[in-house]
Amino acid sequence: MSTAAGLAGTAPSRTRGWPLAGLVLLLLLAAFNVFGAISYLASDSGGALPADHQGTFTALTGGSYSHAKAAAPGVVNFITVLERGYALHELTFALLFIVLLAVPFRRRQRWAWWAAWIPMIANLGYTFTFGIHDHALLARSLIADIALPALLLAHIPVFFPRPRPS
Repeated sequence: MSTAAGLAGTAPSRTRGWPLAGLVLLLLLAAFNVFGAISYLASDSGGALPADHQGTFTALTGGSYSHAKAAAPGVVNFITVLERGYALHELTFALLFIVLLAVPFRRRQRWAWWAAWIPMIANLGYTFTFGIHDHALLARSLIADIALPALLLAHIPVFFPRPRPS
């Protein structure tokens, strides 16, 4: 059974609302990634470093971004280009994740459950690239690192239902 209606009949009545609530929470998590990417693009357009990357910049360079901008504008321009590219990649994959959730995941196609784990590469990459250098950012990045696996694991009964005894 690959349709939601077919699976709904096999689930106990107390768990019928969970798949929809879980899907909404996953979509909300994906929407935060879209919002973050758009925020990065907005800050990059003014030549500024995204606010949540400033702590990492300071930790790695020992100086402020504004000081670097005055001292080495070419290097800062390169950083701005990298940040813009990073934001566009994040936006692209966040939108693809939303499409994955909205269509095949919602239809309970098993491959979509497996594919929904792929953003963990980006989530953990963000944590280990930026979060390990900034404690405030680490705390925020751990939300996605924990929420995505928890929500996907909670969907196991929906995607991999146990056969009903005859």
